[in-house]
Amino acid sequence: MSDSKPFDLDAYFRRIGWEGERRADPATLRGVHLAHMRAIPFENLDALRRTAPSLDPADLMAKLVHSRRGGYCYEHNSLFARALRALGFRVTLLTARVVVGADGITSRPRTHMALLVDVPGEPRPYLADVGFGAIGALLEPVPLVAGVEFDDAGRRHRLVHAPHDGPLDLWVLEAHDRQKGDWAAQYAFTVEPFERPDFDVVNWYVGTHPRSPFTQRLYAQHLGADRHLLLDGRLLTETRTDGTVTEREVTGEAEVRRLLDEEFGISAPDHALTAGAPGPP
Repeated sequence: MSDSKPFDLDAYFRRIGWEGERRADPATLRGVHLAHMRAIPFENLDALRRTAPSLDPADLMAKLVHSRRGGYCYEHNSLFARALRALGFRVTLLTARVVVGADGITSRPRTHMALLVDVPGEPRPYLADVGFGAIGALLEPVPLVAGVEFDDAGRRHRLVHAPHDGPLDLWVLEAHDRQKGDWAAQYAFTVEPFERPDFDVVNWYVGTHPRSPFTQRLYAQHLGADRHLLLDGRLLTETRTDGTVTEREVTGEAEVRRLLDEEFGISAPDHALTAGAPGPP
């Protein structure tokens, strides 16, 4: 993975529509995080063809910044980490166990990438994550502190500790479920640093393994100012900021392509919507 070229902040900011400050401070971190979430969609079109997407910086720029495409967590957070470092933040790559719908915190492997961001002058690092493809995703980074509720651009989150046998604290990100009125665990992590070669391995596994959920069905999401739009297979779910949820089945590939283009901002390549078939070498 080549990382020798300077990061093109100008191109990245044009893509996400950021016209604010370029400083390593909490306000810039929150603003750029939210702008990224609203501008670049989450999608698994490469993995749907059982092709692990490239995490090379040049390829990430070509796909997520210069094309009408998105990606999944490794792509989003790898790109975001480079942008933050170019702004002067210190970034640590983390792995997490997604626990949405799981039997327990340790029942799934660490397959999610998140970021720990040190802000100059701030006493605590921030948890940042622009690549979690779920309604419980962070919209803005939150300080790494347990038991405090945060309102991040209209969503509510908190971090709690969970018991485990390891030497490091186990953190769990929880999102408030407005419909149920309670807290739902999203993923669990420790602050052990991981490196880019570690993510080459998990990216290949998640992007190619026949049992990976991302090789089984289309998954795309787009975040607007007043709604969250999710296409899971052929089920389209719209969640408004007031908590109203509407669902409908999408019929036919032509309608899927139209939705991806018009509602998600994704130009799907030819033959990209067939699950399980190996992609080009």
